[in-house]
Amino acid sequence: MEEHETVNFLRLLSEESTQSTLSSDSCEYYQTEIFDQLPSVQASRPEQSRHGPWEACEAHHGGPASGERISQGHPSRGPRDKTSEEPLRNLAMCIQGKRSARERRKMQISNIGFWESWRRSQIISRRRVWAQMGEALSSLLPWRHTLHIIEGRFGVGVKSYFVFLRYLVHLNLLHCALIWGFILGPTTFYGRGHNSEPLRFGGNDSVLDFFLGSGYLDRSPVFYGFYTRGSLDLLCLNTPLLYLAGILTILLLSLIMVVRRTTVGYKHTWMLGKRYSMNVSYKIFCGWDFTIQDPAAAALKHSFIRNDLKLFLEEQSFSLRAAQRTLGHKIRLHLLRFILNLLVLSLLGGAFYLIYFSTKTSQNESEHYWLVSLVLQYLPPITITFVNLVLPHIFRKISSFEDYSFTTQVNTTLVRSIFLKLASLGIYLFFVFTTTEQQQHLFQCSENKFGREMYKLCIFNFLATFCATFLLNYPRKLLQEKYPTSLLARLLGKQHFLIPFNVLDLVYSQTVCWVGVYYCPLLPLIATVTLGATFYVKKFSVLRCCVAEQRMFRASTSSVLFHFMLLLGLLMAAATLGFNLYLYPYWSSCGPFGNGQTVFNVTEDCVDKLPSAAETTIRYLASEAFALPLILAEIIIFTSYVSRRRANQKAIERLKDMLVMSSSDKRFLVKQHTTMLRRRKITNRVHSAEDAPLSH
Repeated sequence: MEEHETVNFLRLLSEESTQSTLSSDSCEYYQTEIFDQLPSVQASRPEQSRHGPWEACEAHHGGPASGERISQGHPSRGPRDKTSEEPLRNLAMCIQGKRSARERRKMQISNIGFWESWRRSQIISRRRVWAQMGEALSSLLPWRHTLHIIEGRFGVGVKSYFVFLRYLVHLNLLHCALIWGFILGPTTFYGRGHNSEPLRFGGNDSVLDFFLGSGYLDRSPVFYGFYTRGSLDLLCLNTPLLYLAGILTILLLSLIMVVRRTTVGYKHTWMLGKRYSMNVSYKIFCGWDFTIQDPAAAALKHSFIRNDLKLFLEEQSFSLRAAQRTLGHKIRLHLLRFILNLLVLSLLGGAFYLIYFSTKTSQNESEHYWLVSLVLQYLPPITITFVNLVLPHIFRKISSFEDYSFTTQVNTTLVRSIFLKLASLGIYLFFVFTTTEQQQHLFQCSENKFGREMYKLCIFNFLATFCATFLLNYPRKLLQEKYPTSLLARLLGKQHFLIPFNVLDLVYSQTVCWVGVYYCPLLPLIATVTLGATFYVKKFSVLRCCVAEQRMFRASTSSVLFHFMLLLGLLMAAATLGFNLYLYPYWSSCGPFGNGQTVFNVTEDCVDKLPSAAETTIRYLASEAFALPLILAEIIIFTSYVSRRRANQKAIERLKDMLVMSSSDKRFLVKQHTTMLRRRKITNRVHSAEDAPLSH
């Protein structure tokens, strides 16, 4: 230690540098000292770590400043920062640094006063309690262990699908609670009225009613027509208003939750940007958790790191190939992409016509055998499922010829397929609306008919998932296991879990649930059951029938796209409901808005009986005069967020440039120092060779 303190490092820059007697240990220490004296390193350290943890680490390694700092016997009185109130386990420092920080905090008690010390201890205890509560709540999440197994074997991309599915289950559970609180609970407690008939199973009812949504289910709480005005018949507290409030609360709460998850995910993805790169050395040398003792957990952790490295190498390889493209190659590539996009549009047009033809065929009212009638009733869902099953695979093959990165290929297939699914559902809804309007006199409750169509779509989507797993994928896996060398097994190949198509099924089913919740209030409960069963079906399909993909993709950007597609489905559901309520206000002949009542006159009667101040406020909020200040406020808020986004983007780019310059500065200084050391060694060898003959 004393030898290091007496060495004059300036001799290396003088003319007598060749005469330096600096030892190799001193040179190694000098190399470390250069990094400590760099301005970029000093500027990047917070005040607390500059005066504490770093010196503790130096003391542990025998640095020169350790003895001076520790011997002073009192802590620094610099400005207080948040790290002094952080739990030691959350601080990024070595073990010796944490011990020194703990001793320093004990010494600060006598200097900062009793109340300040008590306040800091309370903050640390409160953060520790919140962290423990968060860990306890996260341990209660369902399927946690299953998600870890799937992530270890198939990567974080496949795990993101199951996390997305679990999120939809929680969302539908929340919808079920709202349906019970606003609609089903008051109806059960107050009753449906004196003229309502008791619900019984019998007569012409059959088991097929549970597949078609007719008969017994048509009279049950599943559909719109079950809910009448009933005994709860106040002006501002009645079944129609509660029904409308429950549906609007579901859509509004879903909008808030989906937008929040979309914006948070987009913020993290945008902050990473295109310049994101994984530190491979950190992943290899620091990515392992040395507290793992279970062999199964060790194998999972090994798979995590391997999948991350696969993804990184895949992206780097594509970036290198894209940078080597010539101008002619780029022109040919863009022309090929234009032709393939025209092909995609042609396939979409053919699919929409096929849906139109199946919808018109299913509307023909004629007597058939029960099995033929069942197939005709399910013909539109069968057609939509067939189109949504075949075309995404064709889109996937087309995207492979467009020379995108693997992540971009997945996202492109997702965008095209979600447009197919939402557009096919929208066209089907349009045909159902128009045919129902034309045949309104044939139905006692038109809303129930529309609810039955959504009910059949939801049920058939789950049946298609179940049959595809146990009637196609599992026999295919058994064939490959028992007869791996057969011609059929080699033609079919190995099965992979295709994330885009499975996510599209989830978005499609949730969109159907949102579209039909007004006409089928118990559809969220049905969706919860089917999604829970889908989780186990897909788990069996992944772990038993599929093999891991050789090419991985980043799940962060895809997760943002998942929620954005879900947001599009929610907007489509809201637009469908608004379109129906606005264009067909007197369409209803049953349900809470039956007997000539509409959404508008029920709310109008309630507003008329409110106090004058409340009535004036509500009418002003619903008038055109409020539209202008509302639009101006939205423009101001949007402009503010855009300005903040640009400022944050500039700050992030500036920080990235500072990191690059700091790394370049360090490498340059180390290179200069190494060059001087080599010159000194060569000079010493020359002097030794010259002194040898003289001594001889």
